[in-house]
This record gives sequence, structure tokens and C-alpha cells, in this order.
Amino acid sequence: MSIGFLKQAINAIHNQPYSSTTHRVNQWFKWLSPGISVKRWFMVTVSGVLLAILGLAIWMKLTPIFWILELLKGLLALLTDILPHYVSGPLVLLLGGLLVLWGQSRTVGSITQALRPQGSQEELIDVILAHHRLYRGPKIVVVGGGTGLSTLLRGLKTYSANITAIVTVADDGGSSGRLRQEFGVLPPGDIRNCLAALADEEKLLTELFQYRFRAGDGLTGHSFGNLFLTAMSDITGDLEQAVAASSKVLAVRGQVLPATLSDVRLWAEMADGRRIEGESSIPKAGGKIVKIGCLPANPPAIPAAIKAIRSADYIIIGPGSLYTSLIPNLLVPEITQAIACANVPRIYICNIMTQPGETEGYSVSEHIRAIDRACGDRKLFDAVLVHRRSPSAQALIRYAQQNSHPVFLDTEAVSRLGRRIVPANVLYEDETGFVRHDPQKLARVLLKWYGAASKK
Repeated sequence: MSIGFLKQAINAIHNQPYSSTTHRVNQWFKWLSPGISVKRWFMVTVSGVLLAILGLAIWMKLTPIFWILELLKGLLALLTDILPHYVSGPLVLLLGGLLVLWGQSRTVGSITQALRPQGSQEELIDVILAHHRLYRGPKIVVVGGGTGLSTLLRGLKTYSANITAIVTVADDGGSSGRLRQEFGVLPPGDIRNCLAALADEEKLLTELFQYRFRAGDGLTGHSFGNLFLTAMSDITGDLEQAVAASSKVLAVRGQVLPATLSDVRLWAEMADGRRIEGESSIPKAGGKIVKIGCLPANPPAIPAAIKAIRSADYIIIGPGSLYTSLIPNLLVPEITQAIACANVPRIYICNIMTQPGETEGYSVSEHIRAIDRACGDRKLFDAVLVHRRSPSAQALIRYAQQNSHPVFLDTEAVSRLGRRIVPANVLYEDETGFVRHDPQKLARVLLKWYGAASKK
């Protein structure tokens, strides 16, 4: 019997075109993929059915089984009298195979329809395989804040669901600052961005969380996401519990943790002797920052953050504003100590452009020295990722008007600091000349470097 006839028979049962049936058969074979724990449970089910039938037969003294076997024997004898065994055998085998295939495909189709998100065309087996791959990904800890951290998370979540973002809570400007003053809650702004970035429905959730009220007594200027997290903090008791509860509601892939639950406020000493207090005031002060700290000094870390760092396979610092997004996390001594002691690949993502009021004129090595000074000259990372191509002329002109320029890579100085340089093209530039890291390119480079570093 030809293979073509078999395919035509399957098509006739499903009343579907050949290409659709081929796709369905391929989808079926995916259920046999190793590691998703389907084959073993299918065999357990089959064994259970056979044992149940055997038990029933023993219980009934085999009498019904005897007559059923006799009936089948008669039917088969009649069939072989009409058709030779070399014709009837394949026909019965084909009929049985088609019935099994038809029944199981309908079963899986019903399960898929019930479990698949509304509007999604993705097959159930593809969802299971993707889930299996993501949750077997490396345990990645990312330390930072601001838009740079959320940009990175958008790329990383396509490679692993085992992501922990440790986020600064030193923000005191904008909507976060107002909520901090009025309700006494920790600033939710950076955490809000990270939750949106790690959510499955990222686009819709980002639009919702970033929505700012334009009217209303006391609401103007507040983002919905900040109000949501503030309400959750009041309900659950603190920001850590609020973020955990929100992550379940929003189907977040990974976890987001505040660096500390202390009400920390940044201060900076400038080269001219001034002392500036407040995260939002530091970039506006102008001048060179020579030292940065926080009040209260040495705030305690939350235990979940330390646990995540100690069990991490990979630690990433940045990108983000050097003094107001990255270093505030490192002012928590327990976090600094845990990162310094971690015997895993650790990398720092340097910003593409300098930031007015914070890193004007800084080279890559000066970024590294600032981090080293802030954490007591401990070596928190082994390599630094730098973008190796210059932005467009349009972007350079735009940023130059704000006294911002590409961060210069001083290779020899970086090497003297004992850091390996990882050059990569990870820039995304929009039509207006706005420059930032490309989430997917950045994540791809980071995972490639992690793979090479892990082997070493």
C-alpha cells in the first residue's frame, strides 16, 4: 500500500488540504520531543488502562473475555475468507491508525482551544516547548534602574524566564517623588517599567502603566502604573510584597525586586565642595561628582535579592544613569558583597552616550572607576560591553546640543583596570536621532558572551 494512499486517507478524514495535514502531523511529532514529560505519562496511562482491563477480566472469571475473543476470532475468520490476509491485515491496521490519529488530534485540538489565549494562533505544543526552553534558561540577575534596565529586560526575557531585576528605589522626582512625599511609599517608577518590560502582554501593559492622567484634582501627572503599585503596597504592606503580587496578576516572566526597603535618599559631593541631596537634584546641579552616598547609610538589602545573587548563573550591571540608577544599588553593602563573591560571569554594560550633569566627558574607564570607588574598590565585574560604532551625524548633532557625546573607549586604561572588553553593535536609533540600546541585539550579545565565559 502506497504512502500516497495513506496521506489521501488522512486528508479525507480531516477534510483539510495536504499542507494543513502535514503541519498537523509535524505538530503531533513535537509531542515526542525530549524533556517535556509527555511520553512517560502517556505510557503510564496506557499501562493503567491495560491493568484495569486485566483486573476486570480476572474479577469476572474471564467469561466475558472468552466470548469477546471468540467473536473477534469469528469476525477475523470471515474477513480473511473474503479478503486475503495480505490485504485485510493492512486495511484493518490502517483503519485503526486513522481512528487513533483522528481521536487524538481532536483531543489535543480541544485542549489547545481551551488553554490558548484568545486571539492567539500558536499551537499548544509550541507554547509548551517555549515554556520548557525559557524556564531551563540561565538564572540571570540584572542590577540597575531607569529606562536602560527595562530596555535590557525586554531582550533577555526571550532567552530565559529565570530573570531577577534588582532595582534602585532612590528616585524622588516626578510622579514617584510626589507619591513618596504624599503617601510615604518607596518610589515605584523604575519598578513599574521593569514589570511592564517582563510582562507577556508587554505592549498593552506598557501603554497602560505609562499612561499619565492629564486632568483630575491631584491626579494630573501621575502614571497609572505608579498609582497601581502604590495601592498594592498599601494592600500588601510593603513594596516587595506589592511587586510579588503584581507579578502574578500581570503574568511577569521573572521577578523584580527593590534593592532595599529603606527610604533612601541620595547625596553627592561635587568637585567645588557643594553637597547636593536628592536623586533628581544631582544631575541638575552641574559640576563634577566626586563622591556619592545615601541616607541612611548602609541600608539593608531584602533577603530575596541576596538569595537571587548567590544562586545566579550570570550577573549583569547596567545600562543606566551611572550615579542615579546603577550606583544607588551598590550603596547597599550586602548587594555589593554578594556580587563581589559570586563566582559566575559578571559584565557591566556601559552607556553609549555621556549624560549631562553626571558623566560629562567620561570615558569607559572613568565609568568603571566610579563604580569601583562607590563599592570600596571591589571588582564587581570581569568584562565591560561597549558599543563600537558611532551614531549617525544627526544623532551626534542632537546630543551635542545637550552637551552629550559618545562614551570614548580608552582601551589601554580599561585593560589596566583588569577588565575584558566586549565590543558589539547594539545601538538602536530612531528617526529623530534618539539613541538607546537595541533590546534584542543586546540580549543576543550578552547570552553569546555568557556561553563562552561559562565554558572557560
